[in-house]
Amino acid sequence: MGGVLGLVQVDQSTVAIKETFGKFNAVLEPGCHFLPWCIGDRIVGYLSLRVKQLDVRCETKTKDNVFVTVVASVQYRALVDKAPDAFYKLSNTKQQIQSYVFDVIRATVPKLELDDAFVQKDDIAKAVEEELEKAMSMYGYEIVQTLIVDIEPDVHVKRAMNEINAAARMRSAANDKAEAEKILQIKRAEGEAESKYLAGVGIARQRQAIVDGLRDSVLAFSENVPGTTAKDIMDMVLVTQYFDTMKEIGASSKSSSVFIPHGPGAVKDVASQIRDGLLQANTI
Repeated sequence: MGGVLGLVQVDQSTVAIKETFGKFNAVLEPGCHFLPWCIGDRIVGYLSLRVKQLDVRCETKTKDNVFVTVVASVQYRALVDKAPDAFYKLSNTKQQIQSYVFDVIRATVPKLELDDAFVQKDDIAKAVEEELEKAMSMYGYEIVQTLIVDIEPDVHVKRAMNEINAAARMRSAANDKAEAEKILQIKRAEGEAESKYLAGVGIARQRQAIVDGLRDSVLAFSENVPGTTAKDIMDMVLVTQYFDTMKEIGASSKSSSVFIPHGPGAVKDVASQIRDGLLQANTI
């Protein structure tokens, strides 16, 4: 019915291209329009003003001869004041944009090494956007934004990069482990040295206490038993220590069998050996 009466509807974010007898006449904006077909007016097409997105995959190589696939995302839209140019001048907008993207990427990426290409993605996107903006403005299109969303090296290169990264991390971990082991060994050595020092101090104090105890015993015995000499007292102390040692050996449940000479002569011999050892130590 609308076509019979000459009424047409243009949707929101869309414009219609009107021709009269095959010649461009006007751009119809969203709304309802009267189009008398009887005088040659007709709608030849519609042009969307919405932002569109085109993803372009371009294979190229870097300055260090690594082949990569660069994925660029271009967001563009037609300008309402240049709608006739956007409708009539280009037959395939996406193919035209793709050609410009290929040209810029293949002129920019070969100047960069692989690592620099990842770092300078924004610079590549800016170069693509500037070239597209300059080229597509004459065709009635605006470039809203251009993004380099991905840079994919060859699978073998990617594997090699991962192996290099893994080797570097393993080397760093090995250095940290060796440093930790070194610290542990140093601390262990310091602990052993401190332990031996304290053990030596304890033995020295023990011997000093024994000597002090023997001296006090000799002095007390000499005062209480007149006429005894220091030699007699030492012999008695040694005999007492001998019997105490024998008692401890016999009382121990884990002691092994020990065969030693026993008797008054043996005790005297033990006392003589201990005395001689002390005298030799003092002489040295």
